[in-house]
Amino acid sequence: MTDRIYNVLFLCTGNSARSIMAEALLNRLGQGRFRAFSAGSHPTGQVHPLAIEQLERARLTTEGLRSKDWNEFARPGAQPLDFAFTVCDKAASEVCPVWPGQPMTAHWGIEDPAAVQGDETQRRRAFALAFSVLQRRISLFLSLPITKLDAMALQRELDDIGHLPAPGP
Repeated sequence: MTDRIYNVLFLCTGNSARSIMAEALLNRLGQGRFRAFSAGSHPTGQVHPLAIEQLERARLTTEGLRSKDWNEFARPGAQPLDFAFTVCDKAASEVCPVWPGQPMTAHWGIEDPAAVQGDETQRRRAFALAFSVLQRRISLFLSLPITKLDAMALQRELDDIGHLPAPGP
């Protein structure tokens, strides 16, 4: 076992829901072996209230979570990153800044729960589904023997995680 802490950045356009939930999940599930952050290319400036509600329902801390610009992580002196995952299709198609540390990247696209129209029950269900997909993908990521895989094998595994289907109804 290594004492190394891996820095992971989750990216989305608005940084208000999916990437925020991923940050909170990995910080809890990573048990100190991973330090998660999130950011957006065009941050909304606030965390979606239903994302906060979902995290609290899962008994995850919401302290310190905020919507922030991805350039915060590309500045000189920024924390070097080991991994950067896009969780929305818009952010995946944008030109990202150059990240310190030249992290491994993968696209883990998830439907935007904040874009779901409908009543409160439908909207909460969308957040619960996004959370479930993130939890599954992050759990698989955490099970990878990172130090034992060469770069190509690790990249394949990261890409495969992003292609997992969402759970059924």
